[in-house]
Amino acid sequence: MRVRMKGLNKVTKRLADGRKVAYYYAWKGGPRVLGEYGTPEFLASYNAAYAKRRNPAEGTLLALSRQYQDSSDFQNLALATRREYARHIEKSIEPEFRDLPIAALADRRVRAEFLAWRDRQATKGKRHADYAFSVLARILSWAFNRGLTPCNPCERPGRLYKADRADKVWTEADEAAFYRHAPPHMHLALMLALCTGQRQGDLLRLPWSAYDEKTGEIRLRQSKTGRRVMVPATEALRAALAATTRVSPIILTNSFGRPWTSDGFKTSWAKACKVAGITGVTFHDLRGTFVTRVAVRNGDLNEIASVTGHRVADVRSILDVHYLNRDPELARSAIRKLEKGTKTSN
Repeated sequence: MRVRMKGLNKVTKRLADGRKVAYYYAWKGGPRVLGEYGTPEFLASYNAAYAKRRNPAEGTLLALSRQYQDSSDFQNLALATRREYARHIEKSIEPEFRDLPIAALADRRVRAEFLAWRDRQATKGKRHADYAFSVLARILSWAFNRGLTPCNPCERPGRLYKADRADKVWTEADEAAFYRHAPPHMHLALMLALCTGQRQGDLLRLPWSAYDEKTGEIRLRQSKTGRRVMVPATEALRAALAATTRVSPIILTNSFGRPWTSDGFKTSWAKACKVAGITGVTFHDLRGTFVTRVAVRNGDLNEIASVTGHRVADVRSILDVHYLNRDPELARSAIRKLEKGTKTSN
C-alpha cells in the first residue's frame, strides 16, 4: 500500500564518484528521515518527526508560537494576515528558534541574537526581514502580556526598510494612459480605487449588495481595521457601475467573469501597467492618490478619514510626510495666494 507523506522533502546530491543519492526530510527545513525510503523504519522516522512538531517540548519558543497560533488574538486577524504570519513562522522563525528555551529570553544577549537573525533574513529583502521580526515580536508581546515569558526582547528594534512614497501618486496622465491601453476589464478597478480610496483586498471582495443604486452609496466593512465606512460614489463611478454587466455577486471580475484571486489580480495589474507604460507607482498608491486629490481640493482631514477609514492623525501623516510635500498644485496655489496678497497690499 502506498502511503502519502505530506510535506516530505527530497534532496538529491551527487557524490564524489558521480553517483546520485537521495536524502529525505520530513518537511523543507525539517529533520532528516532515517531509513530506506518506503520501509517501516522510514515511515516511523517520518511520523516521529511530525509528532514532535505537533507536540513541541514545553518551555520552548516553538511551543509558544503554537500557543499563539491557537489563540483568539491570532484567529481574529484577517485571513490574509494569518496566512502571512503562518508563512513567516513556519519558514523563518521556527527553523531558527524552535528549541530556544523560554527562560533564555531573560538573558540580555538574546536580543542581539534576534537582531543578528533579522540581519541574515535581509538577504531575502529588508521588508521581508522587518516583517519576519515583527511577527516574532508579536508572538513574544502576546506571551509577555499573559505572563508566559519573563520579557519581550524584540521591543522597538527599529526598521531596516524605510519606505519613501514621496511623490508616488498617480497623475492624470497615468490615469489616462491606463484607460487607453489597459484591458477594459481592468478599468473599473482603477476607478473604484481612485474614487473610494479603499484597499485592494476590500475592493476585490466588494459585492454588488454593498452598492445602493438609488442613493449611490457604497457601504463596506474594512477587513484590516474592522471599520465600517460609507462612500458616496462619484457621478463617473455611478455611470461606470451602471454600465457594468453583473456576471457575479462580486463587482470586480476577471476576463472570464469570475472574482479575482489576490495573486491573479496582482499579476494582471502589473501586466496592464506595463502595457500602459506606467512605472514607479503601485495599486496601493491609488489610496494615497485619493487622499492627495481630495486634500488638494480643500478636503477636510475628517472628511478624508471618514471615507478611507484612516485615523485623522494617519491622514495628516500621509499628507505631511509622503505626498503633499512635493505636490506641484499646492506650490502653484501658494504662489497664487502670495500674488493675491501682494496686489491687495499695493
